[in-house]
Amino acid sequence: MLGLGPPELIIIAIVILALFGYKKLPDAARAVGRSARILKAETKGLRDDPAPRDLEAKAEAEYRRETTATPPPAAAPTPPPVAEAPPQRPMHVPPPSETR
Repeated sequence: MLGLGPPELIIIAIVILALFGYKKLPDAARAVGRSARILKAETKGLRDDPAPRDLEAKAEAEYRRETTATPPPAAAPTPPPVAEAPPQRPMHVPPPSETR
């Protein structure tokens, strides 16, 4: 067991107890257990996933299926809307001044 005997394990246990305290030790152990469980589940999920080559082949087949499908008929283009010009106001011409 990595060359650790009973005296070394007792010293490690005392150091851990001193760091975490006897009140927080169960919470710390629970957190380590949860982390180990999550890590185990994630690594199992990676092993169960299909190989990358399988994913590439599936993506390529889907791409070919999409590109060989007939495109929908194109709709007739609609002309852009014509904006009406605002009505022109008559220009105001000032009366001729009497002082020239």
